[in-house]
Amino acid sequence: MFGPVKDWSSKLPTRRFPTPWTVTVEERLECFIVRDASGQSLGYFPFTDEPVQRASTKRLSRDEARRIATKFASLPDLLRRDAMARAVKEIFD
Repeated sequence: MFGPVKDWSSKLPTRRFPTPWTVTVEERLECFIVRDASGQSLGYFPFTDEPVQRASTKRLSRDEARRIATKFASLPDLLRRDAMARAVKEIFD
């Protein structure tokens, strides 16, 4: 019913970043900073709480910047899941 077990580990992409690959979102005075496990800054997401200044500087609100920084921080997990799904599909197709 089932065929032989295949070694799918060779089909997974190699890691570009050493483990542990964890990302934290840190709030500063007027921006959120996304950092990796070693403390390297990966992205800055500036915001302002004043509507007049936000309109003139085209900055995000605090909530918008927080949501975007959180989504940015979750990209490694999404990419890992996508790579795993592609590898599994390739094995069984």
